[in-house]
Amino acid sequence: MFKNLREEIDSIIARDPAARSRLEVVLAYPGLHALALHRVAHAAWTRGFKLPARIVSNFGRWVSGADIHPAATIGRRVFIDHATGVVIGETAEIGDDVTLYQNVTLGGVAPSINSSAQVNRKRHPTIGDGVIIGSGAQILGPITIGEGSRVGANAVVVKDVPPGTTMVGVAARPLPPRECRKEFVAYGTPTGDLPDPVARALDHLTEEVARLTARLTELEARAGVAAAGANGSGDEVPDTAGPEADGRRASA
Repeated sequence: MFKNLREEIDSIIARDPAARSRLEVVLAYPGLHALALHRVAHAAWTRGFKLPARIVSNFGRWVSGADIHPAATIGRRVFIDHATGVVIGETAEIGDDVTLYQNVTLGGVAPSINSSAQVNRKRHPTIGDGVIIGSGAQILGPITIGEGSRVGANAVVVKDVPPGTTMVGVAARPLPPRECRKEFVAYGTPTGDLPDPVARALDHLTEEVARLTARLTELEARAGVAAAGANGSGDEVPDTAGPEADGRRASA
């Protein structure tokens, strides 16, 4: 237990530049408090002490602001930054070296049911090792977020995410592979120029429409010049009406 606690403190110092000392992390980091109390609640839950586990879990929510169900499985060296508003559901599974920011939800989408078999089925996400989930992101349903993936702030993810993918937007969409970052990215969102895939597609369509419009204008201008040249050249317009037209002109 103390070895795991030491690992978590060291991982927080490695990932948070605001952490000045281990003592500061122990005394003033609600994410660490949330995890410590969750591990106590989880131990009680797995041993059949359901009500005490829920009481400890509720106390942890009051202390840290994070609502973690005691049945949720959380790996080692997990960092919950700020902790406020984090919600982790009953059947959620979190791997090692995962970073969660404030207001992240690992939620289920199954309706309320009374069958014990249905209640115990997988309803919440599975988060792979090394994943970073930005603030306000919603991971919903029994989906899997692949190892090393990034979920940008306020993204809503409802489908499986392949390993090493960066997801942004509502509903979340993957960034191109060349724009995915493998190193630690705060809030799961690459800084600098972060193109929205949909906005980029719309920009391409707008550029294509402008190009086609310019081409059409050019072709219309050429056709107008050609028509004006033909009418002003003095050449007779050929009579294609045939002998019937000659007869009508003669009788007139």
